[in-house]
Amino acid sequence: MRDTDAMTDVPQWIAPGRVNLMGEHLDYNGGPVLPIAIDRGTTVKARTRDDDQVRVWTTHGGNQTGGFALDVAPGDVDGWLSYVAGVFWSLRTAGNTVPGFDLVIDSTVPSGAGLSSSAALECAVAGAVNEVCGLGIGAIDLALLARRAEADFVGVPCGAMDQLASMCGQDGHALLINTAVTPPTVEAVAADWAGDGLELLVIDTKTVRQLTDGRYAQRRDECAEAARLLELDALATAGPDAVLRLDDDTLKARTRHVITETARTRGAVRALRTRDWIQFGAMLTASHASLRDDFEVSCVELDTAVDAALAAGALGARMTGGGFGGSAIALVSAGSVNAVTEHVTNSLVHAERPTPDCFVVQPADGMRRVVP
Repeated sequence: MRDTDAMTDVPQWIAPGRVNLMGEHLDYNGGPVLPIAIDRGTTVKARTRDDDQVRVWTTHGGNQTGGFALDVAPGDVDGWLSYVAGVFWSLRTAGNTVPGFDLVIDSTVPSGAGLSSSAALECAVAGAVNEVCGLGIGAIDLALLARRAEADFVGVPCGAMDQLASMCGQDGHALLINTAVTPPTVEAVAADWAGDGLELLVIDTKTVRQLTDGRYAQRRDECAEAARLLELDALATAGPDAVLRLDDDTLKARTRHVITETARTRGAVRALRTRDWIQFGAMLTASHASLRDDFEVSCVELDTAVDAALAAGALGARMTGGGFGGSAIALVSAGSVNAVTEHVTNSLVHAERPTPDCFVVQPADGMRRVVP
């Protein structure tokens, strides 16, 4: 790779991580989701090369380098580099002409925290390549290509919520994403809890999640089987009697979560629009109970964090992201951020769990070029 010091004046793009407020595990079930892009992101400096190689250097997680040829195929690379390679593979197999590139990557989105560090990386790379090459791909289509990189190249059978949030985020707004239509639609919903003296606190439990370990795919398969038995194209369209029509207890529980989470997402949108923070907080907490009991994607660290935040006065709290570790979120008064952080930290340490990283996030803009 050419000297990265020479890339100080090269254009730079940033794509944010995301926090999902409501609608967990609905994006692959045809339901509504309600994420925000956050004010932490992945940056990419990009310039073209005169050969068919892509060379990558990153400071995220320690200085690392890697590379691949433009004809890269699934299985050729692994680890963090596979997300970058997947974007080039996705763009090229969709018929776009893309040359070799030098890329320098950094990020403030913690890996494995359930804040979509992978989508931020994919969207930053896709956005940079799209603009440098003049491909003219719109935000939603570009997000779907980034999602294809993760699902079909990396091998995580994810929905499109993470990439859509990272690509389409708006400052001060949540995004109501309708995954029941093709392509998905994205509607901005004002999310001004800060204007009423509240903050959204992220609690990174430092319990690293790996969606490639099969449990995420298992949940998706269970939902697909429930939909098949109910003769539905998408489980989120199930009526309230659907649970009674299933015999398997696990499929009943998964279906119950999807039905109730769909209703909670719609209610959360109403609460945001009316600034009913008590109701919004109650929905956060109810969502966590459903994810813990019916969908079984929580863990001791997440449950402890949620319980501790509520005990310290949070209006509501829940895990966010795919689960099995990662982060929780809590809606708290601005004046109680330190107290909630301290109580959550003490509770996790007392339970002999890792010391969490707690920080406030704001709804932010999506993928964009950074002005030098």
